[in-house]
Amino acid sequence: MSDFTIRNAVQVDLPLLKEFEQNIIATERPLNDCLKSEFIRYYDIAALIDSDSSCVMVAEDHGAIVGSGYARIKESKAHLQHTLHAYLGFMYVVPSHRGQGINQLVIQALIKWGKAQGMHDFYLEAYAGNLPALKAYEKLGFKASLVEMKLSQ
Repeated sequence: MSDFTIRNAVQVDLPLLKEFEQNIIATERPLNDCLKSEFIRYYDIAALIDSDSSCVMVAEDHGAIVGSGYARIKESKAHLQHTLHAYLGFMYVVPSHRGQGINQLVIQALIKWGKAQGMHDFYLEAYAGNLPALKAYEKLGFKASLVEMKLSQ
């Protein structure tokens, strides 16, 4: 296993991170037939990098960015015991580096950041058909808590 470095993303990383976002979208299109067919964006990555209430992390292998993720402090639903939680997203690892624990390292760093912000509850979303992602998250201790179901007619 290579020695990977996990660091905060900076604005100069933005062009590559925007490519990562498009790769995530391309992976998820077959899992959700409701995604628009034209060019879309999920995230305002620049704003996430600059915000005090979010943290974008990248994984590097010998100076090359090979993975990403973010944590964002969000208000929790009024019926929950906690008023704030950390939402994790933008998880991506380049194909050549998958299966090496990079996603796990990024998530652990994001959880550490979230705990430093006083967070104890962490949420993320994954498509039910994305079994590799689900297994990776379960390996870190995440459990399904709510299943979203849809009907398109």
